[in-house]
Amino acid sequence: MSALATIAARLNQSRGMAHKGDIAPVMRALGLSGNDAIPVGDDTAAIPDGDGHLLFAIEGFVEDFIAADPWFAGYCGVMVNVSDVLAMGGRPLAVVDALWSTDAAKAAPLLAGMREAARRYGVPIVGGHSNLRAKDGQLAVAILGRTEALVTSFDARPGDTLLMAVDLAGRFRDPFPWWDASTGASDDHLRALLPIMPDLAAQGLLSAAKDISMAGPIGTAIMLAEASQVGLEIDLDAAPRPEAATWDRWLPAFPSFGFVMTAAAHHGPAIIARFAQAGVACAAIGCATADRAVRLRMGDDVVPVWRGDQPLIGCHPVLETLHA
Repeated sequence: MSALATIAARLNQSRGMAHKGDIAPVMRALGLSGNDAIPVGDDTAAIPDGDGHLLFAIEGFVEDFIAADPWFAGYCGVMVNVSDVLAMGGRPLAVVDALWSTDAAKAAPLLAGMREAARRYGVPIVGGHSNLRAKDGQLAVAILGRTEALVTSFDARPGDTLLMAVDLAGRFRDPFPWWDASTGASDDHLRALLPIMPDLAAQGLLSAAKDISMAGPIGTAIMLAEASQVGLEIDLDAAPRPEAATWDRWLPAFPSFGFVMTAAAHHGPAIIARFAQAGVACAAIGCATADRAVRLRMGDDVVPVWRGDQPLIGCHPVLETLHA
């Protein structure tokens, strides 16, 4: 087996990809077809609202993360939701949380992490639910945002350039695959990141986008391909990554600030330059294709990692219905 084939196999067996695969049966159980009035399967629900859209999303966190690093779990409750709104071309308005803990002392670091992230990103916590008499710790955080220039993951087209942007100025928080480029950054740097995606959306430079999630950059790209019903050719040699990180460590990683995007080829340089202004690495890493297969390339080696007849999250609204 080649090095690239080994990378692809490990990626498909990763915990993040397994969690994303759990979405499809939930979609079926809820009777969500992907062609509903408000399409499901994007980073946020996009609810028509006057001349724009309200953006509504929620994130939950696995128990071992909360037990091992409760302050950062609370911090991520705000941070990851902010990125979901940004991916849609939006600006975050407010968050609410649902917290379960055994007592107030155990809840304190979770709450402190949420409070600090809310302060640093300038997004207020406006309410929620708490239970301090539970058997174990649990956390879910929801966010509301708004955009006048909606970007979805349903609109990539064959021939589009695939881009990846990620803030590489961080560190791994062992033993988890969390790339923390946020807690060590200045408040000014974090605030400078917030307008990038809304600006690109307002300028009409993006055809589709998705926040890099727990499935890592390639898993997130697969979800975008599934949603848009396209294929992707991905050149790993072109993908931004930390200098000391191996592909085995980096490809399943969740970055604090990272996106996969598609755009018309002539928009690529402007998108890359806009991220560079804020010190964020961005590169063209491939292209969208018509054959609904995702392939990785490294040097002369090419390995398939997904086919359109293998549902991952099971969310792919009919594009003609969306744009009727």
